[in-house]
Amino acid sequence: MSLTFHWFLPTQGDGRGVIGGGHGADVVSAASRRTREPSVEYLAQIARAAENLGFEGVLTPTGAWCEDAWLTTAMLVAHTRRLKFLVAFRPGLITPTLAAQMAGTYQRLSGGRLLLNVVTGGESAEQRAHGDFLDKEARYRRTDEFLRVVDALWEGGTVDFAGEHVTVEGATLHRPPHPRPPVYFGGSSPIALEVAAARVDTYLTWGEPPAAVADKIERVRSAAAAHGRNPGYGIRLHVISRDTEEEAWDQARRLLDGISPETIAEVQRNLRRSESEGQRRMLDLHGGDPADLEIHPNLWAGVGLVRGGAGTALVGGHTQVADLIEQYHRVGIDEFVLSGYPHLEEAYWFGEGVLPILAERGLWHHPDGPAAPSYPAVPFAAAGAPS
Repeated sequence: MSLTFHWFLPTQGDGRGVIGGGHGADVVSAASRRTREPSVEYLAQIARAAENLGFEGVLTPTGAWCEDAWLTTAMLVAHTRRLKFLVAFRPGLITPTLAAQMAGTYQRLSGGRLLLNVVTGGESAEQRAHGDFLDKEARYRRTDEFLRVVDALWEGGTVDFAGEHVTVEGATLHRPPHPRPPVYFGGSSPIALEVAAARVDTYLTWGEPPAAVADKIERVRSAAAAHGRNPGYGIRLHVISRDTEEEAWDQARRLLDGISPETIAEVQRNLRRSESEGQRRMLDLHGGDPADLEIHPNLWAGVGLVRGGAGTALVGGHTQVADLIEQYHRVGIDEFVLSGYPHLEEAYWFGEGVLPILAERGLWHHPDGPAAPSYPAVPFAAAGAPS
């Protein structure tokens, strides 16, 4: 089985330092750290690089701190050939019938290039800004009902459903999507794991050490078996891969340059208010201590000092990064959703440094097949990166 790799579209902007967003970490999303605006032209450069290097798709985030994922990725379809778009959206802010219809339209007009990342929403304050006043547990129950309706609509026919939070009567789609968009979903609380087990195609976890990931996968797998299901498993990580380990760690330290201890402390206080169980687990990996950030060999928690959400990075020489990816694969991970700062350059470092090693080990092949072009290392400015 070939591993699957996805990259990330920084629709909040990009730069040479960590740019956060969400879960209370917006303090370091300021324009002073964002040196590349998320224009269609720049995001298209990243998308084309990801496609050429062999990534299957690109994740696009959701939140008030970034551009809308549906609209942005729809604009990028015409700039790429086969790349898929993992569109993050919140089920509480759209009806299941409309979401099912939008997905069908996207699939037809893109040639089947939509992947869906369902984000229940971990912060009540942010949800209330959108007019959603349910608490966290209720939001997950609503997500379960939402996905039940969407699934039924994609099967065809007329759907009547009356749940605790979702009710539709006579719902139908003129043209259900073909193929059905795979549904990705993440969450660490007990109710989140149950929704994942019952409803989704791929469960995503943030980058905890392999042993913790193995435990989480086993819990989802056991719950899914009770439903007669066997979902796939993926992980969301950052990556800093270089020709030598020393160069990689130097770059990791540079990412935090210019961020004061006071700013880190403020971000950590804000993140501690998060209702997200996954965010709590990210914070517990480092405890806010900048001096103790390698939480597993070549797994660095420094990003989580100043960024909400995924806060760990694979850091090392190309072979070391490939080795750690193999560790995750051995505990059940088959899909990797990666990112790095800046996203254009880091896509090349990983695509040209790590993917060939995994290909030699028989763990990955280019989606375009044996005839896929070779992309030799070139100065990034020559590859279209802004200076």
